[in-house]
Amino acid sequence: MTPITSVADLRVLARRRIPRALFGYVDSGSYDEITLRANAAELARIRFRQRVLIDTSGRSMATTLVGQNAAMPLAIAPTGLTGLIRGDGEILGARAAEAAGIPFCLSTMSIATIEDVRAATTAPFWFQLYVLRDRDFSRAMIERARAAECPVLVVTVDLPTRGQRHADLKNGLTVPPRITWRNAFDLATKPAWGLGVLRGKRMTFGNIEAYLKGKVGLMGAGEWSSRHFDQTLSWADMAWIRDLWPGRLVLKGILDPADAEQAVKIGADAIVVSNHGGRQLDGAPATVTVLPEIVAAVGGRIEVLFDGGVRSGQDVMRALALGARGCLIGRAWLYGLAAQGQAGVAAVLDLVRRELDITMMLTGTQDLRSVSRDVLYEPDR
Repeated sequence: MTPITSVADLRVLARRRIPRALFGYVDSGSYDEITLRANAAELARIRFRQRVLIDTSGRSMATTLVGQNAAMPLAIAPTGLTGLIRGDGEILGARAAEAAGIPFCLSTMSIATIEDVRAATTAPFWFQLYVLRDRDFSRAMIERARAAECPVLVVTVDLPTRGQRHADLKNGLTVPPRITWRNAFDLATKPAWGLGVLRGKRMTFGNIEAYLKGKVGLMGAGEWSSRHFDQTLSWADMAWIRDLWPGRLVLKGILDPADAEQAVKIGADAIVVSNHGGRQLDGAPATVTVLPEIVAAVGGRIEVLFDGGVRSGQDVMRALALGARGCLIGRAWLYGLAAQGQAGVAAVLDLVRRELDITMMLTGTQDLRSVSRDVLYEPDR
């Protein structure tokens, strides 16, 4: 078997092992995918200063992310439909994160419910909330996250409506997947995937189904959520959530310094500099492009986390050097999950950890908590 040397290797395996519609959902961005490509391209342009003859023995990656100890500055991002990528996928991801000593964040649009993940793990996990027009739904999700002892609530703020993703429309993505003449052959060639999903606990949006309690049909949970995206969502709603939620609050989807300032004002504990992985406003800047100015705007008053194009330990180091406290990975862990289940997620986390460790040695870094722009090669500075 060819060795797995990078997340790109797992992406290749993932493409072979799950249906085309689901791979397209994971892999694609909105419209022309300008922002999707920019996330990775702009990260790759950042260069390091190679330093020599520096004692880096006793290196430490340990940190805290939003008040939670982490073995390295990395967390698993919330992703929807994960339990269809692999049966019980959210549980497998949470277990891999727990074994690696990093936070896992469960999505509102997960297949497994909050309660499913709580029962299957021992480490506390974060919960991500979409605030829909039905405020009773948001209140119920917050109460369930509290009951599950989630220490962190991550509120996604950049989805008043879903950006068009051409791949999803062309591939006829549905939840749960439906067999049609168009996709029958594709599904038939993925028997291991099909059996795995059938053995999983659920096949539709578990959190929403639990709230609706059978009021809609099997195909109704996704349609209900799509109809309830809220274009009136405002900073006043964030203040309302801050009052409801006693734990740490993170706002995900910040791309502008003015919005970062507002997050500070409503009492958020952290923000995630994110463009939703290039899946919303196509033509928005790469997240690494705006990271430094957002870090400067908040001035250390709250933590700044980062996502968008992170595929390696070097990408993590780049974000840390520009002021991020840590990174979230989305597509990378889904590639691992699709390719090899929990073992694939563990492989992704290990690849990032090992590359980050080597990068620390070669840049003369002993402790990631003290990383600064000094590790970057910037000849104009």
